[in-house]
Amino acid sequence: MQETRPNKPDAARSDNLFIAEKLAEVADLLDAQGADPYRVRAYREASAFVAAMTESLRKILTEKGGRSLEDLPTIGTSIAGAIAELLRTGDLAMMRRLRGELDPEKVLQTVPTIGPRLAQVIHEDLGIETLEGLEVAAYDGRLETLNGIGKRRVRAIQHSLSEMLARRRFPRADGRMPAPPIEKVLDVDREYRRRVMADDLPKIAPRRFNPGGAAWLPILHTERGPWRLTALYSNTPNAHRLSRTRDWVVIYFEKDGTAEGQCTVVTETRGPFKGERVVRGHEPHRPAYGDQIRETGE
Repeated sequence: MQETRPNKPDAARSDNLFIAEKLAEVADLLDAQGADPYRVRAYREASAFVAAMTESLRKILTEKGGRSLEDLPTIGTSIAGAIAELLRTGDLAMMRRLRGELDPEKVLQTVPTIGPRLAQVIHEDLGIETLEGLEVAAYDGRLETLNGIGKRRVRAIQHSLSEMLARRRFPRADGRMPAPPIEKVLDVDREYRRRVMADDLPKIAPRRFNPGGAAWLPILHTERGPWRLTALYSNTPNAHRLSRTRDWVVIYFEKDGTAEGQCTVVTETRGPFKGERVVRGHEPHRPAYGDQIRETGE
């Protein structure tokens, strides 16, 4: 009798089930943290759709590009980006952020030409924590202001990011990135700090600077018009060193059809706006951020 060997695992099916599992985990995290039910439902529906797919998501991404994922039912821009990131890296920065596990300097070091020292400078001086945030800084001029980074290096970083973030929408011809109006960003900052004071937000247990594993970091998921925003205190080496862990508020934002962006709101410590809440790197006396943020403080 001829020996019957078990079938090898279907790689395509395995990839799809891995993606479905991770999307379901994102939905669970968002749900537990009080995110908008529509957003939670979007991830759950995408997870169910992907789990039932017979066509390989990896094949679609490889042959047709990241934007082709957006054409699939239940898969919008944000979820398509998450799928592409999971397929390319096996990881998802958004999930690590929701769990309090994100290490921004290691994220920045995934870009060619950015080593540990430069990653530290970018993170500490510009408050950047994501590749999407780095892309914004590479186009709006902030990256070029750092010592040791000239126009040629900025162009190299832009090129690397364009390949790494090929699934994303690109900046407009003038180099600006879509962003919510600054009054909306500052309104989210106000809501976050007010609800922290009222002890009215779920808390996560960040991995960094938290040897006891305590759930101490409040997190807010909210909406302003078409924008979905997430706010939490900065839990970074620089924030701890300068005792700003209860002042610096990192805000992530996205809407349908755009990549995720990120900014940090701080209390200005010098100059004519001392004591005011401003978006770091885009204080009222500096160039406007994106095509909507105006030059104003709180």
